[in-house]
Amino acid sequence: MTLPTTHVSFPAGAVTGESTVLAVHPLDGGRYAVVTGATPFHPLDHTWPDQPADLGTLTVDGVELAVVDCLTGAVGPDGGPDGGSVLVGADIPVRRGDEEWSWLVLHVLAADPGDIVGRTAALAVDAGRRGALSASHSGCHLLALALNEALAPRWRKDPGRTDAFGNPDFDSLAMASSVMDTEASTDTYRLGKSLRKKGFTAEAAEEFPALADALPELTEAVNRRLAGWVAADAPVRIDVPGPELTARREWNCELPEGAARIFCGGTHLHHLGELAELRTELRLSEDGSELVAVTRPKRA
Repeated sequence: MTLPTTHVSFPAGAVTGESTVLAVHPLDGGRYAVVTGATPFHPLDHTWPDQPADLGTLTVDGVELAVVDCLTGAVGPDGGPDGGSVLVGADIPVRRGDEEWSWLVLHVLAADPGDIVGRTAALAVDAGRRGALSASHSGCHLLALALNEALAPRWRKDPGRTDAFGNPDFDSLAMASSVMDTEASTDTYRLGKSLRKKGFTAEAAEEFPALADALPELTEAVNRRLAGWVAADAPVRIDVPGPELTARREWNCELPEGAARIFCGGTHLHHLGELAELRTELRLSEDGSELVAVTRPKRA
């Protein structure tokens, strides 16, 4: 049987739902993956694992089962290399969203749940944890926009990519890694030869000091912009063309300067007034090759 691509409700902020159990697959380490037709759970993305997986529970016939992880799985058009296997994470050999493959949310259990295929499961995400991750993820996008603005004068030429407000998109051009947890988002930017060729300069110029010397002033400018956006209580939504896990979703925030749009597969706040504060700390490596931004949301 070919499993259909899982439908997901987390883009709208859902944390509960009901769906039929379609399959149960054994995983390494004695764990099991439960596949349902639809789910509110956000799985770890195997191509850009920036937001950790949702945790929670799956209840079938009154028996509550702990979901200890949530992963992305895929099954090829021929059912997989052995005719029926679900490939997980890094073992998936095709790009996310390949239309010939089925893309699945795998609710990971610590033990065999028994014969539950065909039964209705009540799915419940840990809402507190989800809220904290969503705050960090929204904060990460706001940091990107504020940092792009603060660093805009350091571009000697048009790098060919701009953000929603027309600033050179330092965030995407220099991004090495982005990771969020329940406390903060940590974005690491590489300031290497490739970025310099695109026109960015970290060195001193007539109009500004070296990046290392300017870091306190830059940090203050970014935090001032973040504070203004939080105070504006801008609405946030995820635009999505369909319910499938692989639908290309877009984060949209109606900031005072206009609508900010960033393609994103994660979860987010509904409005910035859910935050009491959002602040970042910028750090430059000793050799000047990396800039790290740690952005901490404080929820209202």
